[in-house]
Amino acid sequence: MTRSARRTRRTLQVAGAGAAALLALSACSSSDDSSSSKSDTSASASPKMSGTVTVFAAASLKESFTTLGKEFETAHPGTKVTFNFAGSDTLAASITSGAPADVFAAASPKTMAIVTDKGDGVGTPATFVRNQLEIATLPGNPDKVTSLKDLTRSSLKVVLCDKTVPCGAAAQKALTASKLKLTPVSYEEDVKSALNKVVLKEADAAVVYKTDVHAAGSKVEGVEFPESADAINDYPIVLLKNAPNAVAAKAFIALVQSAEGQKVLSAAGFLKP
Repeated sequence: MTRSARRTRRTLQVAGAGAAALLALSACSSSDDSSSSKSDTSASASPKMSGTVTVFAAASLKESFTTLGKEFETAHPGTKVTFNFAGSDTLAASITSGAPADVFAAASPKTMAIVTDKGDGVGTPATFVRNQLEIATLPGNPDKVTSLKDLTRSSLKVVLCDKTVPCGAAAQKALTASKLKLTPVSYEEDVKSALNKVVLKEADAAVVYKTDVHAAGSKVEGVEFPESADAINDYPIVLLKNAPNAVAAKAFIALVQSAEGQKVLSAAGFLKP
């Protein structure tokens, strides 16, 4: 073999070795990038939500929370939101007795404290809305009720929420501030029951929340009274300690507190927190 041929052969061998090295580095780099990309994707992915979220909520939240529950299910396929709507004190007693639930939304800090004082809540409850009282009368207000004082007329059948329920406690606070004494024909277990007495024409008037008058539409007529400003209720919400579906429960609470959640609640007549 000539010296020129040997030099050409050596050049090709070096070039071939260099190309092989570049291919190896490229493959390694590609593998590293893929691994890194996979790792980044895995790290940024949020846990997938599924299953049922059980929410115990004050009766006055029925319409707005039902709407938010449907929105949640649409946004998170594979989830279902179930509700237990009742008086906040009844719900609190159920939770402290061991009833399985993920979220508690109460109509007053006092009823929320029944749960948190027992250590059944996670973290500090957050106030997400407020609510104000209003008088619900029969459609057209045939008894010409214009004030809280009018409810003391002996000719009127008036219904109040039980004093242990937030709407009842707020009504008593407003009556005390007004130095008025009122003897209702009945005390009801929650605000919806009180309102229903008027809807069914079993009572002439009831002291309920503005949101309930709003939800009832033409079935009742609302009468505002200035003393209600002294008895506005804060509504707190909390994740429960033994929540069976804590991940989805946190997401539902986040929806309630979000701009979209607040929009739904404001449309129902609730006040900003």
